[in-house]
Amino acid sequence: MKNKKSIINIVLVEPEIPPNTGNIGRLCVGLNISLFLVGKLGFSLKNKYLKRAGLDYWDHLKYYRYKSLNELRKEFSNSRFFYFSKKAFNVYYSANFKKGDFLIFGKETEGLPEKLLEKNKDFTYRIPMRGETRSLNLSNSVAIVAYEAFRQINWERK
Repeated sequence: MKNKKSIINIVLVEPEIPPNTGNIGRLCVGLNISLFLVGKLGFSLKNKYLKRAGLDYWDHLKYYRYKSLNELRKEFSNSRFFYFSKKAFNVYYSANFKKGDFLIFGKETEGLPEKLLEKNKDFTYRIPMRGETRSLNLSNSVAIVAYEAFRQINWERK
C-alpha cells in the first residue's frame, strides 16, 4: 500500500498525550500529509481531548496505525527515515529533506529509544535550544521540522 506516502510523512512512536496528537493531526490536514501512529498509544483514538485539539479536521486526516517501527520501515523499505531527539548532535536544518521522507518523533516522556538513535545517528537530528527548557512540546517540534522539510522541498500551494 505504497500510496499512503505523501510529500512528507509524520511518524509518532507511542504518543502519550491526546492534545499533542490532535494538534499534529490538524497540522497534517493543513499540509495535506500523512500521519503514522506507531506502537502502543497512551490514549484511545476516540479520546475527546484528541478530537478537541484536532477540531473538525480529524475526519479529513490521512492516518495509519502500525504495531511497530520495524513494520513501517519494512513496508516503506525504499524510503528515508529521519529521527528527532534532543539527544542528537545534528541540527534539523542541516538535514537534506526530499519528497516522501518520514520524520519520526518519540513519545513525550522518553523520546525515541537510545539504541534506535545510535543505530541511525547519521539520520538523527535535534532542534537547538538555548534556554533552560529540557525539551519542546511534541506538537511544536513536529511543526518546526515539517515546515523546514516543506521549505527545502520547495512545496508551493496550488
